[in-house]
Amino acid sequence: MRYLLFIAGMGGLLYGIDVGIIAGALPYLEATASVAWHLSAQQLSFIVAAVLLGSVLSSLFAGALADLIGRRWAMVLAGALFTLSIPLIALADGYLPLLLGRLLQGISGGLIGVVVPLYLAECLHARQRGRGAALFQLLLTIGLVAAALIGLYQAQSVEAVSTAAQALAPEARADALFAARDHAWRSIFWVCLTPGLIFTVGSLLLAESPRWLARRGQLAQAHQALLRTRPAAEAQAELREIEQALAPETADSRHSGEPLLSRRYVLPFLLACLVLALTQATGINSILAYIVTILNQAGLSGASANMADVGLKVLNAVMTVVAVALVDRKGRKFLLMLGTGGIVLALLSAGLLFRSAEGHQRDVASVLQARVQGDSLSIQLDSATLQALGASASAATSSSNAATVSGTAAAAPAQQLTLAYSYGPFTNVQSLRSDDPALPILRLNRADTVQPDSVIGAFFRRLHLNPFADPADAAGAPLRIEQAHLSSLPSTSHGWQVALAMCLFVASFAVGPGVCVWLALSELMPNRIRSNGMSIALLINQFVSTSIAAVFLPTVGQYGYATLFFYGAGCSLLYFLTAALLLPETRGKTLEEIEAHFAGK
Repeated sequence: MRYLLFIAGMGGLLYGIDVGIIAGALPYLEATASVAWHLSAQQLSFIVAAVLLGSVLSSLFAGALADLIGRRWAMVLAGALFTLSIPLIALADGYLPLLLGRLLQGISGGLIGVVVPLYLAECLHARQRGRGAALFQLLLTIGLVAAALIGLYQAQSVEAVSTAAQALAPEARADALFAARDHAWRSIFWVCLTPGLIFTVGSLLLAESPRWLARRGQLAQAHQALLRTRPAAEAQAELREIEQALAPETADSRHSGEPLLSRRYVLPFLLACLVLALTQATGINSILAYIVTILNQAGLSGASANMADVGLKVLNAVMTVVAVALVDRKGRKFLLMLGTGGIVLALLSAGLLFRSAEGHQRDVASVLQARVQGDSLSIQLDSATLQALGASASAATSSSNAATVSGTAAAAPAQQLTLAYSYGPFTNVQSLRSDDPALPILRLNRADTVQPDSVIGAFFRRLHLNPFADPADAAGAPLRIEQAHLSSLPSTSHGWQVALAMCLFVASFAVGPGVCVWLALSELMPNRIRSNGMSIALLINQFVSTSIAAVFLPTVGQYGYATLFFYGAGCSLLYFLTAALLLPETRGKTLEEIEAHFAGK
């Protein structure tokens, strides 16, 4: 039993690394890949969202695959894919291999998200099932903590290089910072190789799910699998119960022709799908992935934001331990209501804090449009540019000092320029900060913004569908500055207030949806449709998550962080009402008893 829970927990660890590793790597990836590979904000969002998109793709076939080859071999495959993704990402020399590596990582995560909770639900006794799923979530949060610690270590290494490089000439300083940042994000991914290997090898030594074996008529093997985690009497009794539950599918003529659209299947399936969709609609995956960037924008420095990130991930793990203790005592319904209520308060608070900061932006679109030369524009937030954009003299002086003396920028608020621009239908969002020691130059040009035509885009246009922009429409389009705002970065105290709101958000999610979502996924589904039903429900879950991650950076560039936080608060309120009014309590019930409840028995 301990070994089973350990390996299943390692699956949770990999899932947490899948979600959390990009948070620490993203600032350095953005600082280097945007320069070396000319990545747009949309492409960076795709890199973040690729893990979630991979989860969507694998969720399509995860249940069918688990039915075909068994739960154990599906877990082995998931671990192998994760292990293969690490060198592909860490050795990437362009956008495509990086995107493919992240996509492969996501496919692994999608398999883990379906197969491990399915395996736990089918192998554990009813009195241990809640704790087993909670342990999966606990190791998931530990994966997030590990990812955050790795990010913090690399952030401190980059800051040390930044301090040492102050004595160098400007070009040498920029080269040193570029090399340090490039090494940082690659090292963050390399460290993840070891847990992938452990999970892959460890899954080979697990027993197969007794319910999967029983469905294939291998009753003797199913009995042996039950004996590995139960006393003989309990194993025999549960095997009889499994055989009775399988009877309607095989021998009982009264139910053998029962349609899949009957109440006993439709109601729990729809409820599980709704719970999983609303779990991601809170924005949890995107907030965890972008948390360092969010706290940077809220007013915290790079090192402080990474430290806060570690604190949040540790809090997540601690509150998951609390959930482990409560889930089989207080029940799923109570924890979901408690958690979603806290999430609503946290996201409303964060949204109001950002709304107060974003309300003091200066519109400089017309000034930048006037500086466009031909079809391109180059911007550097030096003192001359800041003065031309209307910044105060102290802010301009602070910007020039930031490039030479570390810490001098504290004399006046650092400035941030956020602009959205377009060449015809191709748009992008970029930002610059005056406190960046390298004072990079932002270059807007057609070649880096207009993406080459693709086979997929051409195919859809031939069908008279146009989900992708046509490069021909941007060939002669001028550079247009859609929006441009200059603002002072919020104070450090404002950053810590946002961090506190994020603490409430993470703690509430850990106590409620973080644990209960896996139980809803595995407990609500009837035996006949469990594997495929879980795949569809997780597919919806990952589709919502991917959609939010893919539009995150462009949306905050256009409308600000407050908009996204208010959206998440509204979805969380709907989640609270769903838990209060629709969700039945499943604590202490066998999977067969839960199915009988929805059948009206």
